Amino acid sequence: MPENRFSLEKYIRQKLVPPKDVGKVLLHSCCAPCSGEVIEAISASGIELTIYFYNPNIHPKKEYDMRKEENMQFAKRLGIPFIDADYDPENWYGKAKGMEFEPERGKRCTMCFDMRFEKTAEYASENGFEVFTSCLGISRWKNMQQINECGKQAAKKYNISYWDWNWRKEGGSQRMIEIAKRDKMYQQEYCGCSYSLRDTNNWREKKGVPKIVIGERRYY
Repeated sequence: MPENRFSLEKYIRQKLVPPKDVGKVLLHSCCAPCSGEVIEAISASGIELTIYFYNPNIHPKKEYDMRKEENMQFAKRLGIPFIDADYDPENWYGKAKGMEFEPERGKRCTMCFDMRFEKTAEYASENGFEVFTSCLGISRWKNMQQINECGKQAAKKYNISYWDWNWRKEGGSQRMIEIAKRDKMYQQEYCGCSYSLRDTNNWREKKGVPKIVIGERRYY
């Protein structure tokens, strides 16, 4: 077992049990900082895990490459399989047309979750996974109910199950930050899409805060 894996006793208060008590789970991951706690908690529970990275929303390409590479390296250190799905931003922008000025947590985000989860569920169904989950809900900036509804809808379409575990529970959100600091991960400062980058920078400008510099900040 890789040295970086925590023991169950050291890491979590209770053993995690996915739907149907299956032995393996497909995890949709958006980045290493958000998925670190989820990956280590699932692994510590003795569940076989595969990471699925499909995030066509992330902009610009430099940001996408940084998030993906860090996620891949984190998985490699833990000996966890990593599936690198296609980056197809043109498809994402096509679906987002008309929703460019929707607020965060609005219908553009629903579209984004639907798109990513449907492809994840399709891969799960075609590759022997009865259950998939996502780390997206661990962020307190996200609407967990919105995410879970999108996950369950995608799962239903492919006749599998979505694991809607609350990854924030039992200090999960704090451990997410601790793991990011431990591994000196890149600290993202916006959700990922060009519209969230635009809106975050507009807010910063009003507050007199410098605009985001891609690739600059890390957890220490």
